[in-house]
Amino acid sequence: MAGNTFGTIVKLTTFGESHGVAIGGILEGIPAGFQLDLNEIQNALDRRKPGQSNITTQRKESDTVQFLSGIFEGKTLGTSIGFTIQNEDNKSKDYSHLKENYRPSHADFTFQEKYGIRDYRGGGRASARETACRVVAGAICNQFLIKEGIIINAYVSAVGNISIDKNWKELDLENIETNKVRCPDLAKAKEMEEYILDIKKQGDTVGGVITGVIQNLPVGLGEPVFDKLNAQLGKAMLSINAVKGFEYGSGFSGAAMRGSEHNDIFVNKEGIVTTKTNNSGGIQGGISNGQVVNFRVAFKPVATIMQKQDSVNEKGENVELDFKGRHDPCVVPRAVPIVDAMAALTIFDFLLLNKLSKV
Repeated sequence: MAGNTFGTIVKLTTFGESHGVAIGGILEGIPAGFQLDLNEIQNALDRRKPGQSNITTQRKESDTVQFLSGIFEGKTLGTSIGFTIQNEDNKSKDYSHLKENYRPSHADFTFQEKYGIRDYRGGGRASARETACRVVAGAICNQFLIKEGIIINAYVSAVGNISIDKNWKELDLENIETNKVRCPDLAKAKEMEEYILDIKKQGDTVGGVITGVIQNLPVGLGEPVFDKLNAQLGKAMLSINAVKGFEYGSGFSGAAMRGSEHNDIFVNKEGIVTTKTNNSGGIQGGISNGQVVNFRVAFKPVATIMQKQDSVNEKGENVELDFKGRHDPCVVPRAVPIVDAMAALTIFDFLLLNKLSKV
């Protein structure tokens, strides 16, 4: 199976299945001699872990990371950082009825067709459980970025049809972690939470949108032609389970604008070249221009719903599935740290690439 590695200089390879003994990763390309805050890495994992509130799956995992290599006395060695996270609450019997049946909108059918075999327990390798490994790696990269003054914030900006109608500049991003939904608009957060709970009672699920904001990027990150900053950010976000769309800057709304409206006019402010507007989303020609990079990631409703659904089995026979297990009614609150992590991996990789290009 290919496709388990992300990055160019900073490379993350993940392994493991949802109901296996453990999941884990190998992170390469991290510079030596950096003092890591291991508690901050665990804190990032705690933001993603299941069972953290009544609007998330009730699977109970401590998600405690164990580092196997690459760190000594809290400092990076410059060698590969290996780590594992044990699977502690994997109730595989909840999935026994899926051994020969395909769940609608899951990876069951495609994995079976491609590999001729699949781990039906919780989705196996296709499970969002894998993203815990990304959070570990992203939390490591983020500590390097913070030292450079680069700040990444992601937050829930929509759940179903409930959305924030404010620009990120109008919001207090300190509010992100003050509520279960991770929405900085507290009034909207309450609406979203109540809606998710109602959806949960109905045995259904709902999607949403996460907004990402990257501040204080230097000019010059991005490697045209095929490795543009926006292209790699898009790949990073689209690789996350349940993601259906990615846009940055003006995004799809820019398609309805005229060039005279959309162009970001350059100005000189106290000797610094900047722009009056930021429809470009901080990226021009695939390269960061020094403005804030802002993007949005759309997540579909979780495919497993607590309602009976028609499907087929491996023999092509019609079946009716009655779902069991523990699943998020809305994935976006737990996906916020995943978006943070993938942004951090992407930006740190480009930061190191940029240093090499100037040697």
